[in-house]
Amino acid sequence: MTAAETSGGSAPAEVKAVKVNAADVAPNRRRGGDIRVTLSPKTVSCTSGFGGVLYLKPGEHVAEHYHPYSEEFLHVIAGELEMTLDGEPVRLSPGDSLLVPIGVRHRLVNGGEEEAHVVFHLSPLAPRPDLGHVDTEQLPAPQEPNPQVGGSR
Repeated sequence: MTAAETSGGSAPAEVKAVKVNAADVAPNRRRGGDIRVTLSPKTVSCTSGFGGVLYLKPGEHVAEHYHPYSEEFLHVIAGELEMTLDGEPVRLSPGDSLLVPIGVRHRLVNGGEEEAHVVFHLSPLAPRPDLGHVDTEQLPAPQEPNPQVGGSR
């Protein structure tokens, strides 16, 4: 029995699987570190969120910001990090996952001695890409464009 048969509705539209390698995505350094949005409405035409990878060298940080419409999910692959959530520090090590609730100010710092590697996902999407992210401190590279998240590919 198909999902459409069990739900009583029509068959869902066919979704095409799309593979994206982080090495094929240009880094964005606007907010700090090396952020690569791999899966997004812009890159794979997804509709429920976006995600990718972050690399932070020792001493680097991602500037404080918040998401008025999205939760952020982080999973640490390598490195020792500190995430500040509304002013409260949370230590993160390899294997740790963290939920950043909607509207919570957060800032990520690599205080360790090795490059950190983090996988992230945000969901749901903001109504428009320009509404999804509010910066609350000076950006490390404000001349760089925002990561390309929204729109069709």
